[in-house]
Amino acid sequence: MGVERPLLLLAFPIAAVALWALVFRDADGTASERSRRWFLLARVVVVALLVLSAAGPYTVQSQVTAGDPSVTLLVDESDSTAVTPNVADRITESIESEGVSVRRVPVGTNDSSPVGEAVAANVQADGNLVLLSDGRVTSGQSLQEAATLARSVNATVSVVSPEPQFAERYVSVAGPEKVSLGVENAFAARVDGVGPNTSATLTVRVDGERVLERSFEDAPTTAQFNHTFESTGSHTITAEIETTDRFEENDVFGKTVRVVEQPKILYLSPGEYPFRDYLGDLYDVETADEVPEDLSPYYAVVVQDAPAGSVGNVDRLQRFVIDGGGLFVVGGPNSFESGGYEGSNLASMLPVTTGEGQARATNIVLAVDVSGSAREGMAIQKSAALSVLDQLGDENEVGIVGFNYQAYRVADVEPLSDNRAQLEDTIRRLRAGGATDIAAGVRGGGDLLGDRPGTIILVSDGHDSPDEAAGVAAQLSDRGVRVVTVGAGERVNERTLQTIAGAGSGSYFRATETTRLGILFGGSGAAGASELVVLDRRSFVTSGVTLTSSPGAFNDVSVRQGADFLVAGGNGQPALATWRYGLGRVATLTAHGEDGTLDGLLREPDSLLLTRTTNYAVGDPERKATGVTGISDTRVGESTAVTYRGTERPEAAGASFQRVGEETFRATVTPEETGYHDVLGATYAANYPREYAAFGPDPALDTLVADTGGREFTAAQGAEIARFASQRARGVEPVKTDWTWLFLLAGLLVFTAEVSYRRLQVRRRTTTSDGGLP
Repeated sequence: MGVERPLLLLAFPIAAVALWALVFRDADGTASERSRRWFLLARVVVVALLVLSAAGPYTVQSQVTAGDPSVTLLVDESDSTAVTPNVADRITESIESEGVSVRRVPVGTNDSSPVGEAVAANVQADGNLVLLSDGRVTSGQSLQEAATLARSVNATVSVVSPEPQFAERYVSVAGPEKVSLGVENAFAARVDGVGPNTSATLTVRVDGERVLERSFEDAPTTAQFNHTFESTGSHTITAEIETTDRFEENDVFGKTVRVVEQPKILYLSPGEYPFRDYLGDLYDVETADEVPEDLSPYYAVVVQDAPAGSVGNVDRLQRFVIDGGGLFVVGGPNSFESGGYEGSNLASMLPVTTGEGQARATNIVLAVDVSGSAREGMAIQKSAALSVLDQLGDENEVGIVGFNYQAYRVADVEPLSDNRAQLEDTIRRLRAGGATDIAAGVRGGGDLLGDRPGTIILVSDGHDSPDEAAGVAAQLSDRGVRVVTVGAGERVNERTLQTIAGAGSGSYFRATETTRLGILFGGSGAAGASELVVLDRRSFVTSGVTLTSSPGAFNDVSVRQGADFLVAGGNGQPALATWRYGLGRVATLTAHGEDGTLDGLLREPDSLLLTRTTNYAVGDPERKATGVTGISDTRVGESTAVTYRGTERPEAAGASFQRVGEETFRATVTPEETGYHDVLGATYAANYPREYAAFGPDPALDTLVADTGGREFTAAQGAEIARFASQRARGVEPVKTDWTWLFLLAGLLVFTAEVSYRRLQVRRRTTTSDGGLP
């Protein structure tokens, strides 16, 4: 209850005093004292009611209101939606027939799909957006960024994404951008598509010469082929499909391959091992007994199973690496702990320390997502958190925070050996609820660690914007705190968790991969396993690598702080580690056979790990070359960078070069037509626009719906969309009622009753009309 004009209440005491003066001061007439008191009381009540009515009395009550339901329908009109039926009119009519208004907004045109921008531009507080689109964003902000904005104003984004009904096929080519002269390389032409099956013929040409032709009906289809280039410079691979489908723009795809002379590698080893012959098939390899006086011709040095004293002038090798050269040290029975590495100059360059590996004890905070978005998958979250805890060695000190829109201190950082059972019980008791703010969880983990270095292991479904959380993770990384993320839940946003882990110098693991955490943090690892385990697939070295071999021996080493621990043995022994040393790159492989050879690692598919690691050490095979040393393929309307090395700034039509380093210049070019284009004799491909490179519903739509509380509808569910909007519009709102009329009426009734009563008394002659009352 309340009054609109409370100051008017001050008139009541003034009016009451005035009434008292009228009734009692200098009173005359026949009215008794008792009559005057009753008269004064009646008039005071009347005045009070009048003053209250003038002050504007009101009450406020919470009532359920129907609201004003409406829907904003964003209709994607870009070319990628042309393979789906046009259902916008039908959906609009169905929604409006339920009494819900529709505001229809066209989105995109031709080869432009700014879907994320459209969502962000049309978001309104508590509003209902329905996106009729395949979700393929080709320009502007992403759907994830738009979802963050929608969630901040409590708006929902629902999705209608019809399945493609018209046939469409598109082709692409994958493979290395730079290859060595005379080395066989693998490529793949892939034909993707949507809609009904249709016959198609794929033809692949290398430098205009046909190397592959295949007919098929199903899509996707991948055709792999190998090719060896016999001359240096730019070469072209063109894939073309002949078929009947919706668009012709994406029936041809071009790829350029830059062929360079085989990088020269120096191989040092006191023994004879098959790895030398393996390297000789891929690189220009020279063998020496020790480091020569001149290392300038080489891109990398490979040292296999060599004692530190047999390498020769290590200071010269160290300067070579610092200046940008590569070093790949391969273990064996005569190296590392058995080769006198400990305390040597050679060991100082390596990403591992020699001697028996010590338990990797550290401070760990387990940050568990207990927000509302995690509610449905809370059982999975708890199971993942318990699995993570099970993988941590007793030598670690572990604490727990739970987080939703803020972080909660659940358990302080204390020795795990004394608190494992208690922490397990604590995790089982966690309850879900509240909004999601992953940044709060990361920040809370950092606060729990305090000034101590350590690791935050974040267990979450990732349904939040990664930007703020990644910023917090980066700040923690700068002070020695790593952030590792574990994806757990019914629908995990892996991109968000990968972004946060990358910013925090950590790794992302699925809930099914928590055994790898045991290797990183001194736990049990994969008990009884003998195969090698890839710990980090974000690295160029391990991306796409499959390992099947079981090396019989490992050197006793431990990975240095700051190095990348990429591959381990099944029981946690370090196998492959890398890091940067000066301007150069260094890798160590400490897994080997009992006889000192690399055994199964030299056979496919494991041999790819050796090739990738050597390529990592080599770095850019054109870093010693002059002229154009780098230019990537692109798409029409998208720019690509051109790198040129030389003493003088180059000039080229359509490209303006700027100095970016010593004898290094860079320019950007943006093609306007598809095909192959040249810049200073180097060729690059400009392929069809991104709009024609993907069809059908984008998986990002699922995340958009989940993050904003929307729903997925079909084209036939217009009535359901209307009901959903109506339910969203309903709510408890404060309703204000003005009671001025009631107090006026009450005052009038009291006044009338008082006057009527006195007149009745006069008529009955129980009083007189000259009583002296006003």
